Amino acid sequence: MPRYALKIEYQGGPFAGWQRQKDQPSVQGAIEAALARLEPRAHTIAAAGRTDAGVHALGQVAHCDMQKNWDPFRLSEALNHHLKPAPVAITACARVCDDWHARFSARERQYLFRILMRRAPAPHDSGQVWQVNHPLDAAAMQAGADQLIGRHDFTTFRASICQAASPVKTLDELRVQAVDGFSGPEIHFHVRARSFLHNQVRSFVGTLERVGSGAWSPDDVGASLRACDRAACGPVCPPQGLYLAQVRYENDPFESAD
Repeated sequence: MPRYALKIEYQGGPFAGWQRQKDQPSVQGAIEAALARLEPRAHTIAAAGRTDAGVHALGQVAHCDMQKNWDPFRLSEALNHHLKPAPVAITACARVCDDWHARFSARERQYLFRILMRRAPAPHDSGQVWQVNHPLDAAAMQAGADQLIGRHDFTTFRASICQAASPVKTLDELRVQAVDGFSGPEIHFHVRARSFLHNQVRSFVGTLERVGSGAWSPDDVGASLRACDRAACGPVCPPQGLYLAQVRYENDPFESAD
């Protein structure tokens, strides 16, 4: 059966997360239903990562197996037609070899988190950012973030329901950037690693927000990390500002498809 890689954008607000669920809408379920409109049968797709409820994607990657030899462009167009009106889009499609796997072939995952600093409601960014009503010190947050980069035991920043075999991960980048957003000043967190623990990015951002607001010092972040205790983590931030931005592979299947 021909295998295809799909690059996917979605707004996570209407969904209970990526993973298919029996009685709640999911991104996986929406795409599998669209595939069933093209080839009527049960479809199962695999993704590079399972985003939680309310989390968005700019560059999620999944793969599907089809019976027909589809032209990749026509497959993406047909899927986008059947995905309407769900806030999900296939932005690229490529034929891949039979042993290519969206999750296990991935070499790196990149996340973006957006905080909007604004007191008034932000109608145009509603559900797309974490909005706080106080200023944040980006330099202080970067000083705290620097203590998290590298290979560590991230037990402190791991959800209790995390199913990863080990809390030890290597964090390649955690960059804090102040930007002028559409609705006001924003703080962007650029996070990069081969793989992540459950709620790891949201735990980082919630903790670093405490530093930016002045409630924690940058050194408190290092102490929290060394504690290897979930109770030492700052508040876990809400999901709506989190985006799975990009998944990298040794040989990018979409290089000629974009």
